[in-house]
Amino acid sequence: AGVLEDGLCGFRWCWIPNWLPSWCPTSQKDLQAAETRMLRCVSCSFTKHFIPVSNGCQLWTLACGGAGSRGKTPLVLLHGFGGGVGLWVQNLDALSRGRPVFAVDLLGFGQSSRPHFSKDPRRAEDQFVEAVEQWRAKVGLESMILLGHNLGGYLAVSYSIRHPGRVKHVILVEPWGFPERPDSSEADRPVPVWIKALGAVFSPFNPLAGLRLVGPLGPSLVQTFRPDLRRKFTSMFTDNTVSEYIYHLNVQTPSGEAAFKSMRGEYGWAKRPMLQRIHRLRPDVPLTVVYGSRSSIDCDAGGALKELRPYSHVEIMTIRGAGHYVFADQPEDFNQRVSQVCETVD
Repeated sequence: AGVLEDGLCGFRWCWIPNWLPSWCPTSQKDLQAAETRMLRCVSCSFTKHFIPVSNGCQLWTLACGGAGSRGKTPLVLLHGFGGGVGLWVQNLDALSRGRPVFAVDLLGFGQSSRPHFSKDPRRAEDQFVEAVEQWRAKVGLESMILLGHNLGGYLAVSYSIRHPGRVKHVILVEPWGFPERPDSSEADRPVPVWIKALGAVFSPFNPLAGLRLVGPLGPSLVQTFRPDLRRKFTSMFTDNTVSEYIYHLNVQTPSGEAAFKSMRGEYGWAKRPMLQRIHRLRPDVPLTVVYGSRSSIDCDAGGALKELRPYSHVEIMTIRGAGHYVFADQPEDFNQRVSQVCETVD
């Protein structure tokens, strides 16, 4: 049965990509255009470049910050699962007033290259992290403040464990992948049959496969089921700019998405929880953890970080009125708090 299942999985993914481009109303040019529309409200001067890393891959990078920011430690923004540089549109102006800011599309996401990732969770993580290190070397940053949201937070700590001399401060925004999957009786409660059935059906597929499979219905599906994403940016857009950008981000060739699938276990728990190896992070690397007061993400990981690093700087911030997308839900408060943290570095 296992061989048959593997064969079927291979069959699915060898033919689906061949017809998806014509089935899904998207292309690389559509993604570029959608991102350009997102960034039209950014007032600061910025540049956009592909930065080459290994194996012919490139990381799409947005850089902003004027002459007045020279000499300050750069802030590097790593988006979460399914994100891209355009989602920082409400933060770039404020954060770049005092220092250079770089927003990067992670390997396998956004406009960055979408290579084949290992199915081994450790090796997939290594690919993400080493791409960031190669990017840093190419850009020429001696050190940086590393801010990561969701998956980006997980990778920010993984990077800092391996390259602590390059990181002056780590800011984790609603990070994914820190706690271990509970072994308590609560975690062992019977799972409804319908949930098990759905899990069995969708487990061979990447997390966003459903969005691709509906083809031309995808853009309206994003608008219908995630109207909150549009509301987060109402101060800048009154049309479908945001939902169109998110759609085009997430129906390209699954690459980073496939890596994330390899790195997460059942019910979304990380196969390699970060709390299990946080002791490997050098004690002199300070951490700030930012949560939204209305988020469904369990904030216990922040408290666990403080307990596991008793002799290190660990600060936990909660931003009122914000959900998981803290930087978009309450951008003014978020920008102020992050700017204050960055000032302590310099």
